[in-house]
Amino acid sequence: MPPRPNTIVAAAPDTIPFIAPERLEREAGRPFAARLGANEGNLGPSPAAIAAMEKAARDDAWKYPDPENRALREALCAHLGTAMDEIVVGPGIDGLLGLIVRIFSVAGAAIVSSRGAYPTFAYHVTGHGRRLVTAEYRDDREDLDALAALCREETARIVYVSNPDNPMGTWWDAQDVTRFFDAVPDSTLIVLDEAYGETAPEGTLPAIDTARPNLLRLRTFSKAHGLAGLRCGYALGHRALTAPFDKVRDHFGVSLLSQAGALAALGDRAYLAQTVQRIAEARERIAAIGRANGLTPLPSATNFVALDCGSEGAHAMALLDALAARGVFLRKPMVAPLDRCIRVSVGRPGELDHFEGVLAEACAAVGEGR
Repeated sequence: MPPRPNTIVAAAPDTIPFIAPERLEREAGRPFAARLGANEGNLGPSPAAIAAMEKAARDDAWKYPDPENRALREALCAHLGTAMDEIVVGPGIDGLLGLIVRIFSVAGAAIVSSRGAYPTFAYHVTGHGRRLVTAEYRDDREDLDALAALCREETARIVYVSNPDNPMGTWWDAQDVTRFFDAVPDSTLIVLDEAYGETAPEGTLPAIDTARPNLLRLRTFSKAHGLAGLRCGYALGHRALTAPFDKVRDHFGVSLLSQAGALAALGDRAYLAQTVQRIAEARERIAAIGRANGLTPLPSATNFVALDCGSEGAHAMALLDALAARGVFLRKPMVAPLDRCIRVSVGRPGELDHFEGVLAEACAAVGEGR
């Protein structure tokens, strides 16, 4: 009898959270002219981060990385006003989510999220044999009241919320989020994904409070800092929540170059402010392009804009395919009623020029095929 995966893995669906643009390019036999679907920081990282990574590659790449991520954690502590043992650095938010599910729940436990929310979290829940329980979105936002109620009804071990939200780009203000914290049982771990925190309006992020014993907040260098390819993110929270990570994490999971680049990016506040401004301007341009072609942009606090196609999900998918055939890589929500939208990431000016140039033709092609 050959080796076989355990029963949890064997029962998991043969799916992955995302189909990569690289795979689509290989299948099409040509590159995309506009890579606008993965919510990456297309505007690129700080020159200081690039210089730091070049130096690290030249001088230190032969070394194993610091398993304690000490310099980066010290800088994050100074930036956030936390203690060293209240921060965990990991290989992006995706990697941290897998650890969180593994550490803070058991097989069969109820874990709460929103139906149609960030699919990688659901992927980890399924892959670890936990039970995902979901609430519907309300008015294109995660329904905080419904999520808190599910936590109480299901005696949930974990609840996941992103603010600002992926895939819709919507957000709650800090007061609403804090009320949600108070409504969730103390026995439920709140995982607050703030990947898009830097691009959100003032008043969106609650004040840092690591004294709350059931709250972990996740942030990343992938979005506004433009370092998605390095895989570097962090969790912050009460030391009783952060300490268990050291028992199970990959201690060399954040590369030496990632640590160097993230540290330099964190220190370049001027470049970050410039990038956030450019993201806001690009959101306005995407919204205008959408409106000019009969699509309705949703308000966004992220580095992407959801464009409402005004019809069912099949129509939005047809438009996505028509744009892919014209060299534009986009993604869309896959759960109704969110699936009526396509999602356009902020891109470089040339990428948005290409998107603008082909959108009318794609809309016409989809309209003729209906």
